[in-house]
Amino acid sequence: MLGRLNHVAIAVPDLDTAATTYRDMLGATVSAPQALPDHGVTVVFVELPNTKIELLEPLGADSPIAKFLEKNAQGGMHHICYEVDDIHAARDQLTAAGARVLGDGEPKIGAHGKPVLFLHPKDFVGTLIELEQV
Repeated sequence: MLGRLNHVAIAVPDLDTAATTYRDMLGATVSAPQALPDHGVTVVFVELPNTKIELLEPLGADSPIAKFLEKNAQGGMHHICYEVDDIHAARDQLTAAGARVLGDGEPKIGAHGKPVLFLHPKDFVGTLIELEQV
C-alpha cells in the first residue's frame, strides 16, 4: 500500500526564521510560502534529492499547529507523509483493519494539490501519518 516517503513535516513558531535557517545555514532550496486555510497552516517545502521537509506555521489561533506549538514551543516533528496510489482504497483497507482516520474521513486537497488524509497517531506508534495520493 505505501509508496515512497513524500515528506517529513516540522512545526515551527516562525516560518520565515525556519526557512532562512534551512536556506542560509544548510544551503537548501526552499519554496515560497503557501497558505492552506483548509488545513490551518502556512507551509514551505525544503527540497532534498530524495524527499522534502515541510515547515508548518499556524494560520490562525484554531490551527492544529498552534495547539502543537503550545506543547512544543520551539517546534518539532509533526507528521510523516507517505504516498499511496489510491487514497480511498488505502483508507478503506486501513479502517477495515481498525485504524482511525482523522476528521470526517474524506480526503482534503493538500499543499501539492492532491488528496490527503491523516491517520491517528495512537494507531501508528505515536506518529501522525499523512497519506497523499500520487
